[in-house]
Amino acid sequence: MTPLRPAPLRPASRRVRGAGLLAAVVLLAGCSGSDDGASDVSIFDLEVGDCVRAAAEVTAEVETVERVGCETGHELELYSEVAFTTETGDAGTFPGDAALVSFADGICAEDFEEYVGVDYRDSSLYFTYLLPSARGWDQGPDTSVLCFVTTTGEQLTATVRGSQA
Repeated sequence: MTPLRPAPLRPASRRVRGAGLLAAVVLLAGCSGSDDGASDVSIFDLEVGDCVRAAAEVTAEVETVERVGCETGHELELYSEVAFTTETGDAGTFPGDAALVSFADGICAEDFEEYVGVDYRDSSLYFTYLLPSARGWDQGPDTSVLCFVTTTGEQLTATVRGSQA
C-alpha cells in the first residue's frame, strides 16, 4: 500500500483560512504492543469513527497508525474520507500540494458539522488531515483525503460523533 503524507494541523486559529497559516504538523504512526487494546493498522484499513493516537516522532510519510478504542486516550478521530476528483469527475494526474490542501481545507470543514454536530467555526475541536503523496497517487492510485477531528488540549476519551463539542 502506498503511504499518505501528513497534513498540517490548524491549532489556535480555527477561523483563519489559508494554507499559509497552517502552523503545526500532526503525524500518525504506530506503536504496537500496548496493553490498552491499541493496534497498528494500515492507514488504508481505517474507517470513519476510528480513533488513533498521534505519533511522538515526525515522519514524511505515514503508512500505519495506532488505532485505539475511542474510550482510550487519543488525539485523533477519523470523521471523513473523500476522494479528490477533478471537474470531469476523475482523479486525473497528481494535482499538486496546493490543490490538495485547498480541497482538504474545504471538504474537511464541510464534513465536520455532519459528524460532530456543530459547525467547525463554533466548535472547541479542530481538524487535520492526511493527503495522498505524489508517489501514492501514481502507484495506488491513492487519491483520498482523510479528515480527523483533534484537540490541542487534553486527550479525547470518547467519540466526538454527535457530541456538539
